[in-house]
Amino acid sequence: MPKDQGLMGWKELAPGMYILEPGNSKKFKTGDWRAFRPVLDKEKCIKCGMCYILCPDICYQQDQDGFFICNLFYCKGCGICAANCPKKAITMVLEEE
Repeated sequence: MPKDQGLMGWKELAPGMYILEPGNSKKFKTGDWRAFRPVLDKEKCIKCGMCYILCPDICYQQDQDGFFICNLFYCKGCGICAANCPKKAITMVLEEE
């Protein structure tokens, strides 16, 4: 459960965290798990969309200027976007409380 909704006791969790209803995965804001977060340098970005294509959590959405912006509510900080950015426009920085 996301931090903004409080903590849930283990007895309240569904067994194995199964998807019990269609579309309920949007309720699980998994960004709370990460240790590092991606930061985009718009000066280096060429808007190629590799971060969007390769993100396993589909965290990236294109803004009105054509840049792909990470939704930190769902980003787990894996760093695939930064590792595959052809212009090294994405850097992973330590997540701070």
